[in-house]
Amino acid sequence: MRILTALLVVAVVGVGGWQLLPSEEKKNKTITVGTTDAATSLDPAAAYDAGSWTLLNNVFQSLLTFQPGGTSPVPDAASSCDFVDGGLRTYRCEVRDDITFPSGRTMTAEDVKFSFDRVKKINSDVGPAPLLSTLDSVEAVGSTVTFHLSSPDATFPQKVATGAGAIVDHTRYAKDALRTGTQVDGTGPYRLKEYAKDKRAVLEPNGSYKGAVTDTGRPIELRYYGTPAELDRAWQDRQIDVASRTLPPKVLAGLNPSDPGHRVSVSSSPEVRNLYLNTRASSSLHDVRVRRAVAMLINREHLAGAVYDNTVDALYSLVPTGITGHTTAFFDAYPEQDVKRARALLTEAGVSIPMRFTYGYGKRGVAAEEAAELKRQLEESGLFKVDVKGYEWADFQKRWVGGKLDAYAVGWVADYPDPDTFGSGLVGTGSVMNTGYSSKTVDNLIRATQEHSDRGRVVADFRTLQAEIATDVPLIPLWQRKDYVISSEDVGGGQYLTDGSGAFRLWKLDWI
Repeated sequence: MRILTALLVVAVVGVGGWQLLPSEEKKNKTITVGTTDAATSLDPAAAYDAGSWTLLNNVFQSLLTFQPGGTSPVPDAASSCDFVDGGLRTYRCEVRDDITFPSGRTMTAEDVKFSFDRVKKINSDVGPAPLLSTLDSVEAVGSTVTFHLSSPDATFPQKVATGAGAIVDHTRYAKDALRTGTQVDGTGPYRLKEYAKDKRAVLEPNGSYKGAVTDTGRPIELRYYGTPAELDRAWQDRQIDVASRTLPPKVLAGLNPSDPGHRVSVSSSPEVRNLYLNTRASSSLHDVRVRRAVAMLINREHLAGAVYDNTVDALYSLVPTGITGHTTAFFDAYPEQDVKRARALLTEAGVSIPMRFTYGYGKRGVAAEEAAELKRQLEESGLFKVDVKGYEWADFQKRWVGGKLDAYAVGWVADYPDPDTFGSGLVGTGSVMNTGYSSKTVDNLIRATQEHSDRGRVVADFRTLQAEIATDVPLIPLWQRKDYVISSEDVGGGQYLTDGSGAFRLWKLDWI
């Protein structure tokens, strides 16, 4: 009887397990994913925003990639990669010999060299070239690619694993010009089957893919929505199976993970939002005393509650919580709103009160509400007059990189899971946020942290760096995001969709 009972239990478990597997019909059914992060470019040399990388990380391949939850990159288009000198200035990879482009051509080391050289040569204002600032030259011999760095950079492998390392077919892309149109020739887990700008991207699994991903996933359709409210309506009307980045804060705050009608994944995220201040002589915020006065008047806690319903956490330093070296430098320097002290700084700087400056934002999410709250906080003091204006995203990017705004708020998704992405990426000379800020002390600290492959040894330097930024104020940290992914009850894998590595793994989504 015990044997029969055991066999019966096994049979029941077997049937239950079989029922959890997707049917053949479902395997080929498209999973629709809604987001407000539309792609701005299909060319890796001009793509350096969350929406573009969400798409391109799935259709292009880099030599290395990050596994879910991993902090060290693993081979993808490469069979192996490693530093070949003790000085962290020569990095060498062997390219796999079984990867083919959509044209049928086999990927070679020459394609890899071409791709890195191309990003640096084009040097797009809105592209990822700043990530390759330490790359001096690339050499391709046979199947071997050797990267020669201008200075030691322990974080270079992580940069190779980002969208800056996307490998293109050198016979299909111009070496000195961006590609137009909607055709993409990548070797990633997906092929781009159809694309309509700001509307949708249809992806089909790439049956020829070879690399670190073991299952290239289900067919995916990314649908782009102009506002969080539109994304929410699409979710409520069941027009999409997954909603990610970004539903309205009130909707996120009201989510119930125990609701049987959907699945909710909430996780910590190294994504941050900063207020960037133009430090150029032509800007109203050129004087550091003026920038410090602004920093003294920002109430992050109220911003997080009033605008974001506490679905974000107040942030007080350049490096966010959960990343090596995090501090609370801005809280230490400006522990409370201090109108009297801010007024004294403006008087010392010799500016007229109220002092006027321009504040720009990209028309995404609740950026308009955020701008209104920051304007209220600053003007309530009687010390500032803030001219606020929102711009369509592409126009907004051009304005901030052109130095046409005094202040602008921009979200930053970590490129890789290391504090360097916040240091060299945001405050190093020539950084992508283009505030005009340049500090020899900060640059030296950044270079010093790049000299250690043991990242535990960089903590002290990053603490010093964050204190310098709180003193110089080229930016003011505002908040740190929590990642929310909502899916219907018959779609799993949402918890693996995104993490702190900068990857967006559409291939992890599956029917249940």
